[in-house]
Amino acid sequence: MRYFVTFDGPEIPVDVTAVPGGGYDVRLDGERVDADVVALPDALSIRIGNRVIDLVVEGTLPELGVSATGMRARVRVESERGRAASAARRKLGPETGAVASPMPGRIVKVLVELGAEVQADQPLVVVEAMKMENELRAPKGGKIAKIAVQAGDRVEAGTILLEVD
Repeated sequence: MRYFVTFDGPEIPVDVTAVPGGGYDVRLDGERVDADVVALPDALSIRIGNRVIDLVVEGTLPELGVSATGMRARVRVESERGRAASAARRKLGPETGAVASPMPGRIVKVLVELGAEVQADQPLVVVEAMKMENELRAPKGGKIAKIAVQAGDRVEAGTILLEVD
């Protein structure tokens, strides 16, 4: 899977591929790196080579706030699939009211009920991808006309999760 990471400078392509027997092959801007990530209760412990960095991560993808050893920064992380899903949503336009998953993942929680009145930008559903929770919001105000998922469901990028009329 290809990701695009922007951290205080130019965008860096990051390719992550699962390897047999567990683990991942990670390439930053085409260069292979020896890396590992462990999800902790409130942080990520990232090892790159012999260096370990514990990051406290806040926010929802693609915009994240990260803190490490007293330093804070904003990071943007987008998957190739997420970009494709965003492009598809832009083609749909907010007037359709469709809310699609920006990436493959698991539905953690549906925050609204069928028929509920919602405001534009109101949180509607939480999708977990890569151990990060992503809150998806209403593209417009209106009434929840359709809910196509429930907690625990697995979804692909671009899957329509619910619709606002």
